[in-house]
Amino acid sequence: MNEIYKDVVWVDFDTLEAFMKDVFVGIGVPEEDAKICANVLITSDKRGIDSHGVGRLKPIYVDRIRAGIQNPITEFEIVRESATTAVIDGHNGMGHVIAFKSMKLAIEKAKRYGMGMVAVRNSTHYGIAGYYPIMAVENGMIGITGTNARPSIAPTFGVENMLGTNPLTFGIPTDEKFPFVLDCATSVAQRGKIEVYARAGKELPEGWVIGLDGRPRTDTQQILIDLTKGEAALTPLGGIGEETAGYKGYGYATVVEILSAALQTGSYLKMLTGIADNNEKKPIPIGHFFIAIDIEPFTQLDDFKKLAGDILRELRKSRKAPGQERIYTAGEKEYEAWQFRKNRGAPLNEVLRKQLVQLRDELRLHRYKFSWE
Repeated sequence: MNEIYKDVVWVDFDTLEAFMKDVFVGIGVPEEDAKICANVLITSDKRGIDSHGVGRLKPIYVDRIRAGIQNPITEFEIVRESATTAVIDGHNGMGHVIAFKSMKLAIEKAKRYGMGMVAVRNSTHYGIAGYYPIMAVENGMIGITGTNARPSIAPTFGVENMLGTNPLTFGIPTDEKFPFVLDCATSVAQRGKIEVYARAGKELPEGWVIGLDGRPRTDTQQILIDLTKGEAALTPLGGIGEETAGYKGYGYATVVEILSAALQTGSYLKMLTGIADNNEKKPIPIGHFFIAIDIEPFTQLDDFKKLAGDILRELRKSRKAPGQERIYTAGEKEYEAWQFRKNRGAPLNEVLRKQLVQLRDELRLHRYKFSWE
């Protein structure tokens, strides 16, 4: 992976966040919503998750708004509600805004009743999933989210892309400098990581993608095309077949698909291709769910954080495999990425640099003069 970061230019986070906010405003997103969208994206870059940060500004959000398949103005409609639950219709608005408001609502319910859950339909891509459980963590709560997505994963013993990468993401407070945040897809890899390899002109590791012949594929650029055509599929966590327990990733991806669609009577599986019968692009009305669990009704928050931290520290101190220097727990690498990047910024390769210049010029954001120019 180190080769992927060759020939990059590091750009400070404040500049990038401000630029992304102005780009969103420039394509019709209201300013307060644009701030949310930009903050979600820059948080991904700060945590070292380059697959979901500034690299997705143009190809996912700008291009979809310009194509007319995503609404820049978000209508957040509560269609069903109880003391501890709600169902939201996002009307194909900005997924970051819908998700932010949904988790905020779940947290408000949890503060009053101990737990809150919000299910969403007709949303759009909401960026880094870990952003929303961290919102709960910052309120002394456990946060959980999941989302379905465009079909990418093949079921175990299948080769057709049916399920989305469907992350099941947890945020848990600890007494350490960083929370436990498990933010990962239910596939071996996800589309965004493949896009990182594509921008770097690298082939994929074997085992990430399966072809229609049931064999692994590594041809990155063609894979991105074939994923949309149904001629390639991501492998579930555990990999191809049952020998390495691919059925477990397949099962968890299915759980997320059900919770992201059935609770709110939303769209699922092949309904999320984004391609109409006439091969024209159409909205991808994905679903999400958000859960906030207040810790205080169970135990004292400080006691919980101390015990959670003890568990993580014992795991990291356990016996290491030969040749290995460290054992990590979820959220640790992202914290270290932030420590490394906070005074450097985000790494932009040539492809991303060209995209930002293109957006600046198209939207006449001439107050931005980039360091590489």
